[in-house]
Formats: sequence, structure tokens, C-alpha cells
Amino acid sequence: MTDQAEPIAQQVTDRVVDLVVNAVDVNALVARVDVNPVIAQVDIDAVLSRIDLNALLEQVDLNALLEQVDLNALLEQVDLNPLLERVDVNILLERVDLNEIVARLDIGAVLDRVDVNDLVKKIDMDTLIKQTDLGAVIAQSTRGVGGEILDAGRSQVVGLDQVIDRWAARLFRRREPAPSGPPALLAAQAEP
Repeated sequence: MTDQAEPIAQQVTDRVVDLVVNAVDVNALVARVDVNPVIAQVDIDAVLSRIDLNALLEQVDLNALLEQVDLNALLEQVDLNPLLERVDVNILLERVDLNEIVARLDIGAVLDRVDVNDLVKKIDMDTLIKQTDLGAVIAQSTRGVGGEILDAGRSQVVGLDQVIDRWAARLFRRREPAPSGPPALLAAQAEP
């Protein structure tokens, strides 16, 4: 008989619970409950120790969460000055590879932006002339010009000497060409 009574008791219980739940205004009941004493009795550490945070975080879609974050509004609230005061600029500059930066530069574009006329206007020509050793510059350029004139003259004299040698060979009717220099010099050139 208990076997038959148990399903009937279950049905009655389900019906009673259903009637009570429908009859009770849950919102009014919750509004009457003071939650603070209930929460004060909860041991939060014990509850948190039972939660597997890794499993919980695996269920969170971080991309969807980050899409809802307004970074501009967040950054407007950040005061960067205290952060920048803590930055050691010298250490940052030590880590910078200037060769790599210069390699990336378009020097032509940089020079196109330079106003050469304005740059030349800023040069103190009097000081530049005072610091320049004009005597050495003149001597250097004179020496170069003088050397070129002397080389040209020597070349002309050699050509004239060859013309005179041909005329002399015709005049004296020589069949063999004359030696191209003094015997001692020719012997020194022949030795290795």
C-alpha cells in the first residue's frame, strides 16, 4: 500500500507547491527581505574557494567584453603626468637604435624641407672668414694650378723633342731610331 501512496503524495506535494508559488508575490516578498543580515552570515572566502576561476574565465568571451569598452572615455580619465614622471628618458634613449631610425629616414624628403637660403642667411660670414686660413687655401690652389701648368709644359717639351729628333734623323739620314733616353737611365729601366 505504501507503494501506491507515494506517487499520490508526490502529486499532492507538487500541486501544493505550485499553488503556493502562484499565490505568493515573490517581488513583494523579496522587497520585504533585508538582504544585508543574510549576506553578513555568508562566508565569502568559503564561497570563492569553491569557485574554479579558470573554468569560469573560459566561459567569458573577452572579445565581446572588450568591444563594449570605450577606450577613449577610459583614457580621458587617466592622468598620464604621474606615469610620465616615473619614466627615465635616458634609459629609453639608450634602447633606441639610431642607425635603424636613420636608415628609415628619407634624407631627400628631409632636405627638400630645408630652406637653404634661410640657412645661409644665418651664417656669420665675418667669423667664418676670420677662422679660415686663406693663405693655406690660396697656396693649395696655386700649387695645384702651378703643377698642372708645369705638367702641360713638360708634355709639350717632350712632344717638341720627338719632332726635332725625327727631323734630325731625316737630316742625317739615320736608319735606326735614336735611343729614347740616356744609356744609364735605359739600363736602369731594363732591370726588373
